[in-house]
Amino acid sequence: MSLDAYVTLGRSGLRVSPFTLGTMTFGEDFGWGSTPEESARVLSAYVEAGGNSLDTANLYTNGHSEKIIGDWLAARPGQRDRLVVGTKFFGNLHPGDPNGGGVGRKGVLHQLEDSLRRLRTDHVDLYWVHNLDPVVPLEETMRTLDDLVTAGKVRYVGLSDLPAWRVAQAATTAQFRDRVPVTALQLEYSLLERTSEAELLPAAQALGAGVMPWGPLRNGMLTGKHSRATGGPTRAMVDPPRESDWAVVDAVVEVAAEVGADPAAIALSWLRGRHGVSSTIVGARSADQLTRNLTALDLELPAGARARLDEVSAPSLPFPAWANARASVLQFGGTTVDGVSHPENPLLSASPARY
Repeated sequence: MSLDAYVTLGRSGLRVSPFTLGTMTFGEDFGWGSTPEESARVLSAYVEAGGNSLDTANLYTNGHSEKIIGDWLAARPGQRDRLVVGTKFFGNLHPGDPNGGGVGRKGVLHQLEDSLRRLRTDHVDLYWVHNLDPVVPLEETMRTLDDLVTAGKVRYVGLSDLPAWRVAQAATTAQFRDRVPVTALQLEYSLLERTSEAELLPAAQALGAGVMPWGPLRNGMLTGKHSRATGGPTRAMVDPPRESDWAVVDAVVEVAAEVGADPAAIALSWLRGRHGVSSTIVGARSADQLTRNLTALDLELPAGARARLDEVSAPSLPFPAWANARASVLQFGGTTVDGVSHPENPLLSASPARY
């Protein structure tokens, strides 16, 4: 597989690369990103390899990420329309202004205009709600986004980091009001974070939304660079590793040694093969790092290795996911349905129905 083996994003007409380039590290404004020059090299390496999907946000490096992308596009006339440029809104870049961010109409409109100015374009292909605001009426946000699509400033709409109940509410509201649909979801998903399997991934599949996982390497934990002895990443907003995390990291490193691949490629290949995943957001601080990560596109994990990683990373899902997972035992009476064999209800086996 390669970056130009495009996939259709959700129930839409939009085609994107199997890896989307994440640009949260573009700019050094937060103290740990890449210089504008190195960021431009990463962009060039991605596009030259056949990639067409870029992901950013107004909040990334205080808008600098968007500006770096905009400058890169401006230097390459004709390139803009060949790419799928997505950005997210919610983050407030204007201290003291309560309407400077969020999902209300005034905030959304101003955030988009600012993003368009920095990106040096007249539209974005994917406009993502970045976080949850439970106070602003959902109807206000969805109507605003629909107006922006009608105006030609936005092509498609996505939701990022929202709970499944809000995703379902947004999708059904759009459907019944004949508004722009929810094309895709962004959510954290990796060998070290699989709780999205409880609600968000099933919601995306049921609603016809594509899935773009972020954090596939869990802030570097799955690159093989960290161990129990050295500890995990120390960047702000990163939770300390749990003991169960190290068991997963060990398994990834062992599988990498067995198949002769980089640990990061193992983790990315595992995620690419998960049911429901459309395009994985992959970041890189350098062009060399991007090239190494792209090797995951050619890596097919052996069935035994995939099963081993599935088992060691299996999450403890919250209610009602664990209860629903056992529903087939109660429902099918030990029969085979749609090619799947279901066990008998152990309660009936112990005490057959008599009434």
